[in-house]
Amino acid sequence: MPQVALYNTSGEQVGQIELSEDIFGSPVNKTVLHDAVIKHLAGLRRGTHDTKTRAEVRGGGRKPWRQKGTGRARHGSIRSPIWRGGGIAFGPHPRDYSYELPKKVRRLAIKSALSSKVKSGNILVLEDLKLENPRVKEMLEIMASLNIGNKALLVTLDKDPNVFYSSRNLPGIKAIQASGLSTYDILNHDQLIITKDALAKVEEVLSR
Repeated sequence: MPQVALYNTSGEQVGQIELSEDIFGSPVNKTVLHDAVIKHLAGLRRGTHDTKTRAEVRGGGRKPWRQKGTGRARHGSIRSPIWRGGGIAFGPHPRDYSYELPKKVRRLAIKSALSSKVKSGNILVLEDLKLENPRVKEMLEIMASLNIGNKALLVTLDKDPNVFYSSRNLPGIKAIQASGLSTYDILNHDQLIITKDALAKVEEVLSR
């Protein structure tokens, strides 16, 4: 069963905490991780691209020349896709790129992402994280005491406004609540900082 150190906000180790073997010690499935990341990025696409068909391009209502006798090829409209300035035959149109993955695949991807952080030593568990007021300076001091780099994901049990507002202006630091934890966010940040109660919630949900 994997173990990690438990720290307070002053950067002092206050103990050890055991992690669930099924969640944080599972094999890293790269195929599932790739599927989860591509699914996330597909959902971010706006899909607002649009091209005009020959019916939407302005003009072209009159036949450019008579059908026979000119020696030229027959045409019915100057807005045909084969004409310069004409419509686009098979261009993109607005669409939704998002799709769903099976529930078991999503859970396996999160387990693989969490296991990869444990194996690389880039997970840090905090005993608690409470701020009296939203202060960026105080959050900077906490990050410095924990030796956190430029890109870290901060996970709390609930969305604490003080923690959220104190970290949102710090480049590379993203604060989320445990219920919003995603494979993409875990992989997109170098370090994972999670509070003790948020860790218990993640283990409870993923062990069902």
